[in-house]
Amino acid sequence: MRIVLLCVCLSLVLGTGYAQVRKTSKDSFVLKGIVVEDETNIPIARVNVETNNGAYTTTNGNGEFSISVEIGDELSIKSDAFKTVYYTIKDQQNITIKVQKAKEEELLEPVTSTRSKKDLFSVYIDSAKVFLKKDAGKSIGYVTKALQPFRGTSVTKVQNAIAFETLGDINLFWKQPDLAIDNYKRSISEVETIDRRIKLANAFRMNSNYQESLSLYKELLKASLSNYQKVTVYEGLGDAYKAINDPVKSVFNYQKGLDVATAHRITPKITDLNSKIAEVYSISGATEEAAQYFDNSLNLAQKENPKRAVEEKNKVADFYNRNRNFDEEIKLRNETLDELKDIDDTDSEAGETQDSPLTPQRQNYYIANAYIAQDKYEEAIPYLEKSISEAESKEDLVVEKDATRKLSEVYNGIGNFSKAAESYERYVAVVDELYVKKEQELSQATRFNKEIALKQNRITSLENERELNESRYKLAFENQNLIQKNNRVQQWVIASLVLVALLLLFAAYTQYKSVKQQRYANNVLALKSLRTQMNPHFIFNALNSVNSFIAISDERAANKYLSEFSQLMRSVLENSEEDFIPLRKEIELLELYVKLEHFRFKDKFEYAITVDENLQLSEFVIPPMLLQPYVENAVWHGLRYKEEKGSLTIHFKQLDPETVTITITDDGIGRKKSKLLKTENQKKQKSKGMGNIEKRITILNEMHKDKVDVTVHNVFENEEGTQVVLTLKKD
Repeated sequence: MRIVLLCVCLSLVLGTGYAQVRKTSKDSFVLKGIVVEDETNIPIARVNVETNNGAYTTTNGNGEFSISVEIGDELSIKSDAFKTVYYTIKDQQNITIKVQKAKEEELLEPVTSTRSKKDLFSVYIDSAKVFLKKDAGKSIGYVTKALQPFRGTSVTKVQNAIAFETLGDINLFWKQPDLAIDNYKRSISEVETIDRRIKLANAFRMNSNYQESLSLYKELLKASLSNYQKVTVYEGLGDAYKAINDPVKSVFNYQKGLDVATAHRITPKITDLNSKIAEVYSISGATEEAAQYFDNSLNLAQKENPKRAVEEKNKVADFYNRNRNFDEEIKLRNETLDELKDIDDTDSEAGETQDSPLTPQRQNYYIANAYIAQDKYEEAIPYLEKSISEAESKEDLVVEKDATRKLSEVYNGIGNFSKAAESYERYVAVVDELYVKKEQELSQATRFNKEIALKQNRITSLENERELNESRYKLAFENQNLIQKNNRVQQWVIASLVLVALLLLFAAYTQYKSVKQQRYANNVLALKSLRTQMNPHFIFNALNSVNSFIAISDERAANKYLSEFSQLMRSVLENSEEDFIPLRKEIELLELYVKLEHFRFKDKFEYAITVDENLQLSEFVIPPMLLQPYVENAVWHGLRYKEEKGSLTIHFKQLDPETVTITITDDGIGRKKSKLLKTENQKKQKSKGMGNIEKRITILNEMHKDKVDVTVHNVFENEEGTQVVLTLKKD
């Protein structure tokens, strides 16, 4: 699945051009243009360009765009920084769109009697958008003014929807998603649009309401979406699945969005989605796929504005760091440092703090850490000193603290203890200063949230007053009651359907559980049957040994053998009803059995049973009589036919807290020669002991999830000797 997605993505990314196109006709063509500021002719990046037929794109870092159009189509050029411009396509010539940036003085002009409520509303909303990323309080203040009645007129439903949507945008930017959710819901209740529903889904996701977010995104996919909206929804789904640690669905939705963005040449989204797919692959450990997507995003970001390029370089550098490719990380971060110098500080958006990694002090600190990870302490010191110097000048106490502490550790590591102590004293001083600063920031954040809440309450009060003064309040109230009644009926219907579904699920679960219990009972019965077969098989073989002693008139040996055999039989019969016995008991039984076999075949083999000192015998259990058939095979089919005296070793070893290995090794004639020595009658009979063991292990593994594993192989290259390795897991 991952490889297929990768191939599809790469084939799409390598396509040429980036403008979104609608279904082409013979009269359509690709129009190229540029958006510049009227007075300075400076290109403007990330401007929304859309046609009345649904085609969409944005300008790149040089203000350029290309889009599929026909003669007579109307372009709309939109941005928060200026008033919307409309342009009708007259021919196929490249066009230059000049826009006038809104001045704050124009936004602040007072109410005059010559202005209509509609004009004033637009002025206040435009002012709120201008200050949205600069001053939250001032921005909310303009929304408040927009909602106030003017000259006896009331706010329309459309204006109300726009105002609360703007409030939601302000809340979301200033990281107050809970307030944003309420405002977007209020806006949608007035006038529902696809864009507002997408914003609400984003707010749910940012507020960690992932299920609500996923549900809304999936509903949106069923609606009639523009290509840009479709990409945005798939991207939101990918973000939500990433947040709940579902990388497969996250990559799937990012890829769907990337397919649409690439097919319709939506440039910024192509870059963003390549980057996001790479991040998910990186988190999931798919480094090769992540590297390819990061290469795509890095190349694409270079074609956008400088700030986007350095953001992507920082992401890729973080990827190299996670994969310990420190040389490539250092190279990218040095490039980032050079490019940060060329980015105008005035371009940075309000709301960005020193926590951003795109600061010289942080990049220097990251480079130093990369050198330290390679034990290159001398190379790390200059970057730590630069980081500290930059942090001091920018009053970034967090980085200054971390870099100073790291510098102390580096000096200590290279044996320069005086400088290490000096740096540590400096670190302590910075920590104290940072503590004071954090307390101040917490206090400021509290005041900021309180101020926003008060302004929000003021807007809510205005809205409540407007609703109370509406002449049709009573009718609306009656309609609301009717809706509630309908909702209650729907709830009863839904509850009934849910109850039926639950009953069906319960019945299915009960049936599944019954089948599972029956299968388990069958396995238990099969195990008992196999155990009952093992006991007479074992007794028969042992009585043959007694018979052989009697046959050679060795009554004393037969009596001794029979005495010890009776002790073994008592233990075997005591454990015959148990599914599992302690490993210690099995070892005792095995020692007694091997002793009896050795008593009979003294001249054929010597044996040794060893148990590692670290083996916790009391923590492991084993099915009874599991090892005896393997030992019996080693003696009767391997060592008994050997001309010289052989050896049998049984070793118990604990691999880890959950696993024990039992190794049974003999240097007998081997399995191949043993088969050759069998009589025709023996060849027709399959070993019942080994057959039962194989069946028992199969059933045990089915019941207890691979509890026992057995491997058998030859010891010597001439195929003599046999080694059985049995692996036993605790649970």
